[in-house]
Amino acid sequence: MSYQHQYIDGTPIHFPLGKVVCVGRNYAEHAKELNNPVPTEPLLFIKPGSCVVPLDGSFAIPQDRGSVHYEAEIAVLIGKPLSRQPSAEEVLDAISGFAPALDLTLRDVQAKLKEKGLPWELAKSFDGAFVLAPFVTGDTFVDLTDIGIRLSINGEVRQDGNSRDMLNPILPLIQHIAGHFSLQPGDVISTGTPVGVGPLLSGDNLVIELAGQKGFASNVL
Repeated sequence: MSYQHQYIDGTPIHFPLGKVVCVGRNYAEHAKELNNPVPTEPLLFIKPGSCVVPLDGSFAIPQDRGSVHYEAEIAVLIGKPLSRQPSAEEVLDAISGFAPALDLTLRDVQAKLKEKGLPWELAKSFDGAFVLAPFVTGDTFVDLTDIGIRLSINGEVRQDGNSRDMLNPILPLIQHIAGHFSLQPGDVISTGTPVGVGPLLSGDNLVIELAGQKGFASNVL
């Protein structure tokens, strides 16, 4: 996927699609639900742009690699270069948009990799592993510590979180990331998932939304 058919409130995105920087265990209750220790600093991993697909009516999940788990997340689109410990003001200026997204995980594969102390790419970076809804503009939310994210599946709310519960809030999180490696226009920060993750099945109908914004419906193939 490219940003060729993606929009920010109706305006086409002209950035090249970059990397997706993900944050593991950024909500304490989610770490606990998977029996993982709560990290003391951001746990970062990267998904390549090639794994991104649009949330556009339907999307497919792997059928032959065990359980596929959904993780609803607040995605942040970077619109200006960031590096070397940017200020909070520079980060705010670089944020072009926000969107709800699904960070998909092959949970059985991940468990086997973790048992062996191996990296997670096979479980996290497969084709279609990041499902991205359309963006709203970067100035949509006045308070970045109060952004709600909600996922409903088959009419039942499965995840209902808020950025206020993040261990690493959005602005200092992006400052931390940019202090370790450069962020470029078109990169996406996926800020972690709240409690309530679980298996996603073919035939499921879902709605994902940022609080106060339009919800997006999709079917799982």
